[in-house]
Amino acid sequence: MLNRRTSFAYAVSFVAAVAAVLAVASMNAAQGSGAPVSTFYDLKTSYLDGKPADLGVFRGKVTLAVNVASKCGFTPQYEGLEKLNRELAPRGFAVLGFPSNDFGAQEPGTAQEIAQFCKLTYDVTFPMFSKLVTKPGKDQSPVYAFLGTSGHLPAWNFSKYVIGKDGKVLAFFPSEVTPESPALRGAITKALEAR
Repeated sequence: MLNRRTSFAYAVSFVAAVAAVLAVASMNAAQGSGAPVSTFYDLKTSYLDGKPADLGVFRGKVTLAVNVASKCGFTPQYEGLEKLNRELAPRGFAVLGFPSNDFGAQEPGTAQEIAQFCKLTYDVTFPMFSKLVTKPGKDQSPVYAFLGTSGHLPAWNFSKYVIGKDGKVLAFFPSEVTPESPALRGAITKALEAR
């Protein structure tokens, strides 16, 4: 006979297993193609202007996925992200901006307002995507359902994922880690140098 603690442990394990299966099923269903999502570059979403976006166009490049917001204390990081993007783009690198209103309601604007703010304030040229939900739940974007399989989800705006040429998450950096951080730059450089 199982004691309460053992029963509870089994129940928690079962719930975690079901959640993992549902997350993968949700990602696969969201793709509409029926093909399994095994890399970041298998995902499809939309650009900030609403046009379809196939992240497969970044396959073979190193990318930095960032959940961005216009009214956050970390918003000035846009400047460093743009500099990083311009500096490393010739080497096969791209910053990818994913606006989100999940934390402190700091991205309340429309797509047009977000685009205008980014262009006029920071001259952002890197790809920006439609506003999405990063937090777990029924509304979570397949992009962040996949990124969460790394064991990390954003705790605030401007969390960063280094994604390798093969679409696998290589490193995660929380909001406080700036684009100028030697640790972040080191992870990007290592990924760029990998075959």
